[in-house]
Parts: sequence; structure tokens; C-alpha cells
Amino acid sequence: MRESNERDGESHTNVRNVVLVVFDTARAESAGPETTPALSSLAAEGTTFENAFAAAPWTLPSHASMFTGRYPSEHGAHGGHTYLDGDNRTLAEAFSDAGYETVGVSNNTWITEEFGFDRGFDELRKGWQYIQSDADMGAVVRGEDVREKLQATRDRLFEGNPLVNAANILYSEVLQPAGDDGAARSVDWIDGWLADRGDDPFFLFCNLIEPHVEYDPPREYAERFLPEGASYEEATAIRQDPRAYDCEDYELTEREFSLLRGLYRAELAYTDDQLARLREALESAGELEDTLLVVCGDHGEHVGEHGFFGHQYNLYDTLLNVPLVIRGGPFTDGGRRRELAQLLDVPATLLDTLGIDDPELLEGGHGRSLRPGASERRDAVFAEYAAPQPSIDRLEDRFGELPDRVRAFDRRLRAIRTRGEKYVRGDDGFERYHDLEANPGERTDRSVDRPDRVRELRRRLEEWFDGLEEADAGGEVAMQAGTEERLADLGYL
Repeated sequence: MRESNERDGESHTNVRNVVLVVFDTARAESAGPETTPALSSLAAEGTTFENAFAAAPWTLPSHASMFTGRYPSEHGAHGGHTYLDGDNRTLAEAFSDAGYETVGVSNNTWITEEFGFDRGFDELRKGWQYIQSDADMGAVVRGEDVREKLQATRDRLFEGNPLVNAANILYSEVLQPAGDDGAARSVDWIDGWLADRGDDPFFLFCNLIEPHVEYDPPREYAERFLPEGASYEEATAIRQDPRAYDCEDYELTEREFSLLRGLYRAELAYTDDQLARLREALESAGELEDTLLVVCGDHGEHVGEHGFFGHQYNLYDTLLNVPLVIRGGPFTDGGRRRELAQLLDVPATLLDTLGIDDPELLEGGHGRSLRPGASERRDAVFAEYAAPQPSIDRLEDRFGELPDRVRAFDRRLRAIRTRGEKYVRGDDGFERYHDLEANPGERTDRSVDRPDRVRELRRRLEEWFDGLEEADAGGEVAMQAGTEERLADLGYL
């Protein structure tokens, strides 16, 4: 085991490296020994936070909060402004300035330099590319048949380096493992990087996107989780288009949703096996015991719950409650902590545990260190959906006349959640109140029955967000055509 480097702050652990792994779209209720045994094994050695919550229900604002310790209206990266502006200090910048090697591997198009997430990273790789390139050949991958694939190849091959583009197409169409959306390739690269890197401490970030729509796990994983009597062919033939479903462009039966949930759980299991391989890579490199390993979801998913498919337009716990496990240093012995925690606590937790003093990041955010004994525990967590994504205008462009239910989504939502209660309010006057002890599934709105509690929680919610400095950001950011197509494929546009 290597000795820890001297830091400006006081280290509270003998670990010297940090690995932050995000299971994209992993909700807490679907993680566990059956679907995520590798994560459960880490939990048995480390610490599980049973009540961890994202600050936003989708990738861009949630990652931005996790990197900055700030809420979406503060950092300004959300559906109304899809870019993390440079006046936000990030976790990678803090580690880089502290002398760490900083490397990221992203399999989600939002988490790239195009949207401001590269700051502080020595390298931020696009995990879906075999050879790193600014040109994205995702349109070829998404072609429905040979004709569409050939047309996309003709349209895109000469964007940038045609040899690199051809290699990326060859990999995705012929050589890529079935059912893998970049996780296996990302872990392969990390394994090689660990073997060849120098002696500096490192901060490694890795986003694994497999649990995200479309759910297309390898057959052997799907068959483990599909309902009895269901076939892989039947399940994978179901249309997976969350925005079209939300806009009532098509319907799904409860049986179809049960098959989709099976595919979703299979995706979690496949991603978990890649986590096991990542752990093995750390062990082989002699780095595991020197590393603080953090695994979390960035947000959850609706697969028919509350009448939704995907992760937009609401703030139910199905989208906000995520798995969070930390192994290493003071996070040991399989402890299970039930206090409320937020993903925006990650920066404060990592810097405090490693003894890194970065006032700009810590004082600019609202995170609290989760290190045992480090700070006062929360009595409430907050979340917000700052702007609809995609916007109602974009939905109209695609679907024409929208149901009234969908038009109501054109609002900002904010939520406060305590251990026993949840209150959600929209800037259009919409509100919901849930007694989570009597109704843990948030199925019954009790706002009319409990006016006193609604007033108190409304007051706390307004005071909290009124005290935040809102980012001066507005308007969607122009993106490359290939990026826009990839995001549409993921159900965002």
C-alpha cells in the first residue's frame, strides 16, 4: 500500500485515490443482492446510504449538482440552459489543483466537453467511441435497417477523419459485444490505464449508461429477469419511446411494462458485472485498498409507475431516490446509514475524507460531508426540476397537438422531503403533499387534508430556494448534429 501524499488539509483516511462510478438511471428500489451483487458486496465492506437523493431527476442537472454541490437553479445546467458554465467550480478542478491525475470516462452524451463537463479533467473520454473523435457515428448505430445504416455512413463518414470514423463504425456494427453500450469497453480501457499510469494519486470518474433507455441487455441477462413465460424476442420488440408514451402517442399494457421492468433489471445486473470487473482491475493494479470507491445512481426511472415512462416532468422518489455506497477509509464494516443524504454531498464528502481544502468549491455549494462524525445530519433534502426537457415546444414540433396532461408539464417543480413527508410545488400553483409513513409510494395526495403541514413545508421550501443565488443563464445551447441524434435516441429530445 502506498503512503498518502501530504495535503493542505487534514486527511481522515489512509486512502489516496478516489473512484466515482455512476450507474446512469439506477433507482434505489431496483438495486439489491439479486440485481446488483457486486454493489452489495461493496456495501458489505463499506457503507450504504439508504436514503440518498438526487437534486434533479435527469442526467445533466444531476451530474452538475454532483460535481459542484449546487442546486440546478444555482449552477444553471438544466433543460432551459444545457451547459455547465465556467463560473461553477467543479470536483475535478479541485482534485486537479490538489495534484491529482484526473480522468473521466462518460457513456452519456450530456457529460462531455460539449456541455461544459471537461473542466478539471486531464482527459474526459467518450466511452461509446472505439477511437476518440469529435465526429459521432451514433447515427449509423441507430439505423433501423441496412439502408438507413448505409445512408448514415455516407452522410457522416467524412466528418473529420474518415479512417477513425470507419473504425468506430466497424466496432459498433461488427465487433461490439451484444447488449453493451460502452460499459465493458470503458472498464477495459480503465484496466489498461491503471496498469500504465504513473505514481500520482488519481480521481477517476466513470458513467455507465446501460440502465438507460433503450433497455437492450444481453439475452442471457434478460432471461434471468423476465416474467415467467415471457421471451426475449417479445420483450425486446416492445416500443421504447418515453416521450411518445408520455404524449399518448402509443400505449403500453401492464404486461408490457412488466417485461420492460425485467429488461431494466437485467441492464442493472449487466452494469453491476462491469463494476465487479472494475473492482478486479483496481485489485490487480494494487490500488483497491488505497482507493475511496463511491458508487451511485444519478437519478432513477419510471417504468410505468405514476403513469410515466422515463425520467422527466416530475419529482417522485422513483426518480430521486438513488443507490449510494462508499467503500474505503472511514466507510467500512458494512454499515447502513438511514439519515437523509444528497448526491450534492459528494464533493464535501470526498474533499473532507481526503483532506483537501478547496474553499471555492465547498463554500459555493450546499453539501455536507458524510464522513462519520463530520457534520450535522440533514432533517430534509431538496430537489428541483428547473425546466421541462424536452420543452413543450419541442414536443409540439414532434407530436402536434398535446394532451392537457402534457401541457401541464410546462412548469418548474421544487420539492422538500423529510424522513416522513414530501411536498412538491410548481411555479404554476400545482402542489402535492404525501405522508410517506402512511403512503410510502406517493400515490395519495393529502394536501387538502393536511393544510397546516402543507403551509409549513411550503414555507420551508420557499425560504430555502429564495435564499439561493440563481444562475444568470437562459436559452438552450446549440449542439452538434450527432450529439442531438444520440440524445434523441436516449429519449431526451
